[in-house]
Amino acid sequence: MADSKKMVEEITSMDVDFAKWYTDIVKKAELIEYTSVKGCMVIRPYGYAIWELIQKNLDARFKATGHENVCMPMFIPESLLEKEKDHVEGFAPEVAWVTHGGSEPLEERLCVRPTSETLFCEHYANIIHSHRDLPKLYNQWVSVVRWEKTTRPFLRSREFLWQEGHTIHATAEEAIEETERMLGVYADFCESDLAMPVVKGKKTESDKFAGAVSTYAIEALMHDGKALQAGTSHYFGDGFAKAFGIQYQSKENKLEYPHQTSWGVTTRLIGAIIMTHGDNNGLILPPAVAPIQAVIIPVAQHKPGVLDKANELKELLSKDFRVKLDDSDNSPGWKYSEYEMKGVPVRIEIGPRDIENNQCVLVTRHNREKTIVSLDNLQTEIAKKLEEVRVGLYNKALENRENKTYSCTTMDEIVTALEEKGDGFVKAMWCGEESCEDEVKEKTGVGSRCIPLNQEHISDVCVCCGKPAKHMVVWGKAY
Repeated sequence: MADSKKMVEEITSMDVDFAKWYTDIVKKAELIEYTSVKGCMVIRPYGYAIWELIQKNLDARFKATGHENVCMPMFIPESLLEKEKDHVEGFAPEVAWVTHGGSEPLEERLCVRPTSETLFCEHYANIIHSHRDLPKLYNQWVSVVRWEKTTRPFLRSREFLWQEGHTIHATAEEAIEETERMLGVYADFCESDLAMPVVKGKKTESDKFAGAVSTYAIEALMHDGKALQAGTSHYFGDGFAKAFGIQYQSKENKLEYPHQTSWGVTTRLIGAIIMTHGDNNGLILPPAVAPIQAVIIPVAQHKPGVLDKANELKELLSKDFRVKLDDSDNSPGWKYSEYEMKGVPVRIEIGPRDIENNQCVLVTRHNREKTIVSLDNLQTEIAKKLEEVRVGLYNKALENRENKTYSCTTMDEIVTALEEKGDGFVKAMWCGEESCEDEVKEKTGVGSRCIPLNQEHISDVCVCCGKPAKHMVVWGKAY
């Protein structure tokens, strides 16, 4: 038990220093390792296994909605990137450039892909000619590079993994429907699979994606009361099509410009899982993305029959669940602490007395509740426990968000709420003027996160200027 106590003591309490707690978790749970390139990280096998499950579950959702996977080049010629003025200006500060091939200088600089709109547009211009060629529903799983000044594992790094969906449609109505549909796919995935409640909304004009007509986002609230943008979906209109000369022959034999979308989530979701569900003992993983859903810990494994029964249970359960048997010579206490650190949803303890009574002990990670169950019903009980973990995690995260959401009608109320209750979401009305949006952030410290699709009426007037309000906005401090 001394070893397990030491393991937990090495994690900074989240109430003492949340940022240090986060760093301790990603290191101690063996999710990442730092490299000699600042802002770039090694995603270790356990961390990558979480990403693989996120990828697998999302990819199935994309394909169920008619999307196909493609892969675009890593490099973008400077002339191609500059074809859409607003887009290139938005990304210019973060772009990494290749200037040499071997020892020879390149005739034209190549941008290392920060996002792929321009590449898709070049491709669309070559393959789209008729209304029969539309829509194209594409997605790719790749890495991108953005030269961030301040980095933190998973949340903000210079190279990160993501998926980026890119679709092109005959009409604005179809493209807007796609933009909103994919926002819904993200929201359902986060709430169902990641047990993480989110707010669906539209970004303000000043906060939308470079080159977009409109940007939608899902916003989640972390344990410390800060917001995290968990996914975005963008409607581009026909701006990119005009810049790249993409046209199609309509059914009426007219040349028309198509309308485009893009949408994406990244390995930032792993950071969101950590900061939404983790505690001072380590990770707590939602079952859908847990590389190990249940771990079997033999107790007194040196005694006859214990390891045999543990192996029998592993073979039985592996048909339905991701199961690990730890038959190492570490003490049971050390193992308990290790798999709590790794966030394994369910622990199965079995020893000589349990075998005699045809039973085992189940321990759920999110609440440490112990249950004695018959081995005859073990598969059913494991399934029940995994669902208990999912629901328990979601309800706890939702309760945290509700307790840290404040409705305010003046900027003084915002300041008071944040000072007295701590960081969180602020619901307040807004007139729609960018100057008021900026003033709220300057005077209260919270910026606009989104204009929720589900609007509430907090008051009739803007929280800043007192003029008639147009929208209820969710405000907050963000990662």
